[in-house]
Amino acid sequence: MKISVSILNEINNYKESIKKVNESKSDYIHLDIMDSSFTEKSSFIIDDFKNIEFDKKVDVHLMSNNLDKLIDEYSLFNPEIISFHYEVGNTRKYIEKIKEKGIKVGLAINPDTDLNEVKDYLNDIDILLIMSVIPGKGGQSYISSVTNKIKEAKKLQKEYRFLIEVDGGINDKTIKEISDFADIFVSGSYITNSSNYNEKIDNLKKC
Repeated sequence: MKISVSILNEINNYKESIKKVNESKSDYIHLDIMDSSFTEKSSFIIDDFKNIEFDKKVDVHLMSNNLDKLIDEYSLFNPEIISFHYEVGNTRKYIEKIKEKGIKVGLAINPDTDLNEVKDYLNDIDILLIMSVIPGKGGQSYISSVTNKIKEAKKLQKEYRFLIEVDGGINDKTIKEISDFADIFVSGSYITNSSNYNEKIDNLKKC
C-alpha cells in the first residue's frame, strides 16, 4: 500500500504543507491541478511551485481540458506520474505524449464513468486513477458506489498491467473497505488538516 498526500491550494499555507509532506512517511505528493476548464474551480499555476523542492515522488493529477500545455509544464518537475482524465477525450494522444517524456501514465476516470469505456487503454497505461468523489474540491465524502468499480478493476489486473490508485474521501474508515483492492491511496484533508501527518499516514497503512 502506498499513500499519496494530496495538496490543494485551498490549504491556507500550501508551501508549509508541502514541506510537511516532504518530511513525512508519505510515498508520493499528489498535486491537484485545475484551471476551471474541466472543473468549476481552479487551483495552482506552474509559478506557484517556483523555488519549491519536492523530496517525495511527484504524482501530478491534471483536471483540465488544456492538457498539451499542462503536460509540457509539469513534466519539468520530472514527476513519477502524470494523470489526466479520460473524459477530456483524445486519450491515445495524451497517453503517447506523456510516455514520450519518460513519465508514467495515469488515466483518471470520474465516479460515473464505466470501466468498460477504458478497457482499450489498460495495456498502455501505468496507473488507473479511480475518482471516488466528484473532481473539483477537497474535503468531499467518499462515494460508496465506487467500491464495486475498484473491485472490478482489481480483477482486471490479472489480464492487464496497471496499478490502481483511488482518490477522494480517503480516511481511516473509508480505506477499510477497499484496502485490499488498490495499490495507491490519495488522501488530502484527512492528513493535511492534522498537526501530525505521520500519525494519519500510519493510521491509513494499518488498515
